[in-house]
Amino acid sequence: QVQLVESGGGLVQAGGSLRLSCAASGTPFSINTMGWYRQAPGKQRELVARITRTQNTNYADSVKGRFTISRDNAKNTVYLQMNSLSPEDTAVYYCNVRVGIYDDNFWGQGTQVTVSS
Repeated sequence: QVQLVESGGGLVQAGGSLRLSCAASGTPFSINTMGWYRQAPGKQRELVARITRTQNTNYADSVKGRFTISRDNAKNTVYLQMNSLSPEDTAVYYCNVRVGIYDDNFWGQGTQVTVSS
């Protein structure tokens, strides 16, 4: 079973920055795509950004140019650098990884990001 440990959430003022981390462990299989999703109150969970093992990335339009996703394959860790944060970015952010030949799907427990105006 894959364990995902997230860190880096918190409270920040508008215009500020935060960096989220998610470390995966507990699997002998290849960790394929790693990504971040978010869910604001009353809204559906949405993709923020994801990155493949070969470093290909894609982003939600709402975060392009402000957020940067990266990963360290040796550490099985994915990062999300969030700059120019706005109150609209307030949400619980969830780490997601796809593992093995069947692309099994695993979620982190979520970390709260709150941006004050």
